[in-house]
Amino acid sequence: MLGSPDSEPLLTQGFPEFLDVDALLADGWKPFAFQQFILKIHSRCDLSCRHCYVYEMADQSWRDQPRRMSDAVADRTIERIAEHAGRHNLPEVDIILHGGEPLLAGPELISRLVRGIRGAVDTGTRVNVNIQTNGVRLDESFLRLFESLEIRVGVSVDGDEESHDRHRRFADGRGSHALVSASLRRLTEGPYHRLFSGLLCTVDVRNDPVRTYEALLEFDPPAIDFLLPHGNWPAPPPFRDPDSAATPYADWLIQIFDRWYESPVLQTEIRMFQEILRLLLGSPSRAETVGLSPVRMVVIETDGRIQQSDILKSAYPGAPQTPLHVLRDPLDRALLHPSIVARQIGELALSPACRSCEIVSTCGGGLYAHRYSQDTGFATPSVYCPDLYRLITYIAERCARDMARLRGAG
Repeated sequence: MLGSPDSEPLLTQGFPEFLDVDALLADGWKPFAFQQFILKIHSRCDLSCRHCYVYEMADQSWRDQPRRMSDAVADRTIERIAEHAGRHNLPEVDIILHGGEPLLAGPELISRLVRGIRGAVDTGTRVNVNIQTNGVRLDESFLRLFESLEIRVGVSVDGDEESHDRHRRFADGRGSHALVSASLRRLTEGPYHRLFSGLLCTVDVRNDPVRTYEALLEFDPPAIDFLLPHGNWPAPPPFRDPDSAATPYADWLIQIFDRWYESPVLQTEIRMFQEILRLLLGSPSRAETVGLSPVRMVVIETDGRIQQSDILKSAYPGAPQTPLHVLRDPLDRALLHPSIVARQIGELALSPACRSCEIVSTCGGGLYAHRYSQDTGFATPSVYCPDLYRLITYIAERCARDMARLRGAG
């Protein structure tokens, strides 16, 4: 039985494959309906980024995927999302158009999906749509389309030209920073700025953190996601020695936190910092990177397979897979898949070391994919554990000092 955080049976080799979902249901646990739907509308990319988890890491299933989601799969995906939203009376759903590079799918498929989902869901369900792009193809015609369809746009960029082009290159070695910068200017300096949802920056500790942050601020982003490079215990991320107490990623991020926190007016939302602050103040997390909030996201692959987060492709071949497919299975069936259940049960999915940690409610074990070990599956502390501990305690202590000063001044 898995009725309390002290129970041990779920910490088996290969967790969560043998998670006893029936026992959880018998104890009164209920799954949370999916609210975010990541649609992999194109399986290829026009860049060859060195740090890409889809093409450069353990799972190479992209090679067997059709390049573009077919109209038949798109139409069935529309039906499945509407069916799920209606069955659970969802007030809103988030649709994330993803890839590969989703702009390669073309305007017709994008329009078909967005118009189709909005037309299929119940009148009371709001459909928020976001597209995450590398920005290379983000021209005026796409921006006009996104304006007409109310699609918000997130762009991946890693800082200034030197930082960005270290990884985000074309297959022939050319950097993409100039093209991406031009696309961002089209997005941010004209009538389309309201479509801009923010920037995604993959951390490279060789880059100067403050210079990277300031380069991103030049595009006036409403939000920035700093993404830790994906890795795990058998395949650790760059410069993260699993046996070391050193904290290179926390040290890098803390310099940005100080610059951001000390700004007289917060220039942009940095999601990682905002979520940590929310958790420290007792609010639930809105992101899967920290905290214990249930993950309410599902992926539909280009060929129609229903999968877990594609970030799990960084762990081992087949890690994100389920046996489900939109052509034959309702999305409700995925809610009881052990690997999806494991991401909705909070502390029950964590290792004893995590559950005994004083910052567990804030850290939440870190990103699920970063916990993978060949011995215990995903029931392991994050490979970034020292960095997460250092970053969270630094932010907590700095905020506590400021609150004490404010109370003293009052």
